[in-house]
Amino acid sequence: MEITLLSHDVSLPDRFRDYVNEKSDRVLALAEHARTFQVKVSRENSSRGGPSEDIVELTVVGKGPVIRAEARNSDKYTAFDEAVDHLVRRLRRAKDKRAPHHGAHRSKSMGEVSAEAFADIDVTPASVEVIRRVETGSIPVLSEEELGELDDAESPVVIRRKVFPASVMSADDAVDQMELVGHDFFLYVDTETNRPSVVYRRKGWQYGVIALEES
Repeated sequence: MEITLLSHDVSLPDRFRDYVNEKSDRVLALAEHARTFQVKVSRENSSRGGPSEDIVELTVVGKGPVIRAEARNSDKYTAFDEAVDHLVRRLRRAKDKRAPHHGAHRSKSMGEVSAEAFADIDVTPASVEVIRRVETGSIPVLSEEELGELDDAESPVVIRRKVFPASVMSADDAVDQMELVGHDFFLYVDTETNRPSVVYRRKGWQYGVIALEES
């Protein structure tokens, strides 16, 4: 597997490159079929005069889904170690899901889990009225440029908007994608219902599914 090291706004000494090669064995052991292991290091300077942080982004590219992890710290070596820990956990989860489990207890189906909705998490979903107000512009949505122009003294309700291409897949595949990228939720279009849906992480290995129904 090829290891590529990229940097943005930060210099990388040879000692760091050697450190990456040495510590990458943990990743290589779990991703033996991957083609590329990319390490990207960038620096983020604080807008309030605080210490800058180094951001380490790790990406494993192979035949299957792309697996990513990220960490930040004032020390690039510490950030790299933390990112590797995150990545290793995700690689192990992916490997465990592919391995056969004989005699294991029956897992809950997606329908059973989603039927329990938000029972175990302290989340209140937005009402239809709020969603419609956001859509019509009654609740303003700020762009990144407008957000950067706000004074520190101001504290408005800020909604950041991102648009992604729709991915059509099953709920099980959406859970796998969510785990591999390390997010707490994943948006997709369900293959069975053709509805915009989202899977989200609950306690332990339990997940929930929320879908939109056309009115």
